[in-house]
Amino acid sequence: MAVAKTDTTLMRPLRYSDERHLEAHQFLVDESYILDSQRYDEWLTLLTDDIQYNLPVRVTTARGAGFDTAKGMSHFDEDKYSLSMRVARFATEHAWTEDPPSRLRHYITNVRTFNTDNESELFVQSAVLLFRSRGDNREPYLVSALREDILRLQDEGLKLARRLVLVDESVVRMQNLAIFL
Repeated sequence: MAVAKTDTTLMRPLRYSDERHLEAHQFLVDESYILDSQRYDEWLTLLTDDIQYNLPVRVTTARGAGFDTAKGMSHFDEDKYSLSMRVARFATEHAWTEDPPSRLRHYITNVRTFNTDNESELFVQSAVLLFRSRGDNREPYLVSALREDILRLQDEGLKLARRLVLVDESVVRMQNLAIFL
């Protein structure tokens, strides 16, 4: 799946006092709590059926080269089915990458909310800093990233319809990526 760069200069930011911005921000905070608590079945209920979850491989290029992701290469390029299979695997003895389970903390900041052409959707940018530790004698990991989300208003409330995660390093230094950003 090709990753399109979003041109936020064409979007009108909502004011921070806007109720939709506050709802989007609260959604991200609640989602982070659910992920940190590793309540992944509950997290799946926050996703639309047509979710696109993408974490492209970052590359370092010369200034002005016009790209900073490897075309067609992603650490994750998933839909609802593949995300559900990953969550189901966590409940089996085959999830050795999460045995012992990671201790996670998602820090969400710099939340910006934009209108889209679809009145039921919001474009939301946020910065995430993930702290992850495993076991007693391993060094903890930090991952910093920009997230670009589409949140869609449905009968049950806001749901995540798209997530593009752009990590701030070209080399992800964790032993594995068995977590969700």
